[in-house]
Amino acid sequence: MHIAFLTPEFPHPEVAHAAGIGTSVKNLTIALKNENIKVTVFVYGQKRQEVLKEDGIVIHLIKNKKYKLLGWFFHRKHMQNYINSVIEKEKIDLIEAPDWTGIVAFMNLDVPIVIRFHGSDAYFCHLENRKQKIKNFWFEKLAIKRAQAFIAPTTFAGEVSKRLFKIIGKKIETIYNGVDLKEFENKEPEKIEKNTILYIGTLIRKKGVLELPEIFKKVRNHIPEAKLVLIGADSFDIKTNSTSTWQLMKNQLTEDDLKNVTYLGKIPYKEVNNYIKKANVCVFPTFAETFGMVTIESMAMQKAIVNSDIGWSQELIIDEISGFLVHPENHNLYSDRIIQLLQNDSLCLEMGKKARIRVEAKFDINTLVKENLEFYQKIINHKI
Repeated sequence: MHIAFLTPEFPHPEVAHAAGIGTSVKNLTIALKNENIKVTVFVYGQKRQEVLKEDGIVIHLIKNKKYKLLGWFFHRKHMQNYINSVIEKEKIDLIEAPDWTGIVAFMNLDVPIVIRFHGSDAYFCHLENRKQKIKNFWFEKLAIKRAQAFIAPTTFAGEVSKRLFKIIGKKIETIYNGVDLKEFENKEPEKIEKNTILYIGTLIRKKGVLELPEIFKKVRNHIPEAKLVLIGADSFDIKTNSTSTWQLMKNQLTEDDLKNVTYLGKIPYKEVNNYIKKANVCVFPTFAETFGMVTIESMAMQKAIVNSDIGWSQELIIDEISGFLVHPENHNLYSDRIIQLLQNDSLCLEMGKKARIRVEAKFDINTLVKENLEFYQKIINHKI
């Protein structure tokens, strides 16, 4: 079997961007390779055209081409022709693509297409209750029509996407994203920087970061020495048109609270683990997500977590056992849960231990890769 992935991001020094989608794709490609499956990755939107090889995986960087008119159409056709040439040469059996922006709209690929619901623009607009551009929905709807089947990282994401795109008669399989447990081990979970609260993710409204200033203020009213560490790229804010969500956060923080906040920006992926290890508590107050890779990575590192309680999160964490689930706008309860953990080391350790057990049971990539393979095989054999 030879499986290919079309993706806008992938964790590699030569790739322009990598976040949750890229991490989940890379975890799966490595696991597939370990099962002796041939893997090819097409990364679009890149600054140059190049073919790379790393650990037995072939990575095709597809340069972003500019067109005077209808660039959204002609660039997809350019990618289609390039990918089909590789499909024929390398005997690829199936290609997986994300739902975001409907990248396979207008593409006639020579193998079955599986779309994984990493999160379409329609999905995020729905969760954030904002209007979607008609063109964006059209692209994503056309891409949905091109796919033979779909994978959802949570049942919640699959059900919402099914309703939004009115998917009828095509299989949607829930297969959780996975982590390599060997890469996320914490031999000494008791060694922490006391009262340190860690957030990892893009600084963007949909991730709930604009709720953190008020939550942190309430925490510091009880624990003045509490510190907040933020890791992730800054982002444009769609509601205020601000070029910096971090600036919006700073404007909400009191001068005293700001002294206890450290914003590290985007740091190398391999360095993030060290900050997770040191954290007392990890917080993920997001409003819009399909899964939450960094949540399960932190769980694997035996961290006590206060997470959003919306839809998908309830499939990751069992509330009050493997973490706390709280709505991001409930500042009082959110801060109370953080305070509860900061003041109780044994609770942190116990919750972190159960979080690790939860990840081992549900999100081990070496188990989940077999589910992916079985699904791919059914599609290739035309049994779906």
